Amino acid sequence: MKSGFVALIGRPNVGKSTLMNQIIGSKIAIISDKPQTTRNTIKGIYNSKDTQIVFVDTPGIHKPRHNLGKYLNRQAYYTINDVDLVILLVDGKLGKGDKYIIEQLKNITKPVILVINKIDLLTKEEIMKKILEYKDLYDFKEIVPVSSLKNTNIDTLIKVIRNYLKDDVKYYEDDDITDKSLEFIVSELVREKIFNLTKDEIPHSTTCVIEQFKKKKNGYLINVAIIVDRPSIKKIIVGAHGSMIKQIGIKARYDIEKLLNEKVYLDLFVKVIPKWRDKERYLSEFGYKDFE
Repeated sequence: MKSGFVALIGRPNVGKSTLMNQIIGSKIAIISDKPQTTRNTIKGIYNSKDTQIVFVDTPGIHKPRHNLGKYLNRQAYYTINDVDLVILLVDGKLGKGDKYIIEQLKNITKPVILVINKIDLLTKEEIMKKILEYKDLYDFKEIVPVSSLKNTNIDTLIKVIRNYLKDDVKYYEDDDITDKSLEFIVSELVREKIFNLTKDEIPHSTTCVIEQFKKKKNGYLINVAIIVDRPSIKKIIVGAHGSMIKQIGIKARYDIEKLLNEKVYLDLFVKVIPKWRDKERYLSEFGYKDFE
């Protein structure tokens, strides 16, 4: 038996959540083509007959513009100090963000594996060029090219990770796939639909909070508050005659019913809290803790 904790770090939008969901085999982290989707460290638990790997999906490291952004970066860096192995995920497009993160890695003692994601978009020659390019920047223990979306080389990555695990105990039960509650995952699924259905600037000023989560004889009754910082954002999320919030609800309900395997009665409503992302009270209240 081999077990351990592995941090997934990288720039926003390189595919950390997609990779973890693919490995775990279940959607526990939300996915969007917009950056800074992940706001909390989410543990995904991989179990096999002789291995347990606890993946820690971190917020994308970026230049913060408000207190929430500073919190997200701290979450990512803090995670590195509390794991056995670090995976730096890149998408093959070396940029300033990658170089900045690699510079920060030079201050840690944990082994680091480089995973080059989205190789389905690269030729073999381009993949080899990227491997050589990154190899000159840092002493990575291993470099593994994968495609999270196409499930390419994921088994190889698991085998490589296993070589760096030193524990021999199970931290979670065999059927556990995450440390997060159902309520958290449900709120994130609603937020994902906001990301995917609204304009670029809208999702980052919103968060979702469960107001009611009740199991009934014929399913679940769930009320979710969508928190925004301006009335204009509320207007966009509600949409003309409630059209946008209706679409958010339809798509979210579909995924939530798949998750719970039950009928779901979902009620969404929007609250305006000006500048909530800069107020420590709300950051704590909405689950962004340890904000000192």
